[in-house]
Amino acid sequence: MIKLNLLFVVSSLLFSCKTAPAQTPELKESIARGAAVYDEFCMSCHMPDGKGVAEVYPPLANSDYLMKKRQESIKAVKYGLSGEITVNGVKYNSAMAALGLYDDEVADVMNYILNSWGNEDGKIVTVAEVSKIEP
Repeated sequence: MIKLNLLFVVSSLLFSCKTAPAQTPELKESIARGAAVYDEFCMSCHMPDGKGVAEVYPPLANSDYLMKKRQESIKAVKYGLSGEITVNGVKYNSAMAALGLYDDEVADVMNYILNSWGNEDGKIVTVAEVSKIEP
């Protein structure tokens, strides 16, 4: 009886655990390229750990904004951002300049940040998706 109960508990835990979405080889390659773009263009404000700077630059780590506002996030990376946004319940009102990235670089860095530091999107941002984003 004890073995049966233990088996039930273990199997319940296994099936109730949330696993990260599987990453395709294409997504993995994009994430690797995006890490280099992040290091060059984003890290100075959003920090190496993606946690940003309190009350100045919003966190990308565990970011509800990134996960809920995909199009707006892509637009911010592509064209810059000004005006107030709320990330994880905290308001930010700093300006982010346009970085001058090509659409493939925007896609790669978005794939990197959407799949790093506790973010688990798993859905690849494509160049075609980025190219459709208008100012």
